Amino acid sequence: MGLRNEARRVRRTAVIVTAVTATLASTGCGAFFGRSEASDIARINVSSPDLSEGKPLPRQHSCKGAEGSPALRWSSQPLPKAKSVAIVVDSHTPSTSAVHWVLFNIPATTTELGADSAESLPEGSSQAKVTSGKVGYEPPCNDKGTYRFSVYTLSGRVEVQEGAHLSEILKKIADQTIARGRLTVVDIE
Repeated sequence: MGLRNEARRVRRTAVIVTAVTATLASTGCGAFFGRSEASDIARINVSSPDLSEGKPLPRQHSCKGAEGSPALRWSSQPLPKAKSVAIVVDSHTPSTSAVHWVLFNIPATTTELGADSAESLPEGSSQAKVTSGKVGYEPPCNDKGTYRFSVYTLSGRVEVQEGAHLSEILKKIADQTIARGRLTVVDIE
């Protein structure tokens, strides 16, 4: 029993550290988003017909294009405790860090989003106000940077008041994460 409680405490701490680091970075206080290696959080495979790991973000999904958010797909081992999915898009550039999109309360049965999903949300889902103050997908603009498209499977829905602060939403996502994965692109075409 003690070992199980210790594993639960380690997982929660790792996820909170990641969320707090992302929150600090979104406010300009963090140098880079943390990365947890907690072993008891399941892995999600994230892919996209629009993005390739380690390659540049296509121009059409940046502020220089007009297509909005890229299509994303994800898969993992069966997760019977899954209740919802959240997507967080963040960046780290030579001059700043930011959160570009937070989409949460996606139904747990959803395994993909089409391009420009910020304009046509899955039923029951919500978007947070990002670093810039905009609600929805804020396309990256800096030609040089690292852009991460992270998918989280959650053990519950993110329950927050209308207009909740980004840090509160990220903490609630972190508290309920049971699986995660990401697709990272570097620079903009």
